Amino acid sequence: MATVFCNKLQKEGAKLAFQPIPGKLGKRILGEISQEAWSKWLEHQTILINEYRLNLLEPEAKQFLMTEMEKFLFGEGSEKPDAYSKPE
Repeated sequence: MATVFCNKLQKEGAKLAFQPIPGKLGKRILGEISQEAWSKWLEHQTILINEYRLNLLEPEAKQFLMTEMEKFLFGEGSEKPDAYSKPE
């Protein structure tokens, strides 16, 4: 199993099997983010899409998610929407 030092979790973890998105950001994710951190992002992304009712056919929604992904994985983090409450 290939490993990577995860920038998000600050520990070694399983490396992603493939580049999850195209371009420079995708290469950076592949080299610096573990499978565990990527899974956490996918969960958070789902919350954002559902709570903000994003239409992924709209360029603004895609740009919003890309910005939030960078913040979540490499920056100060991405906040959950104010109205979000965890399901019981």
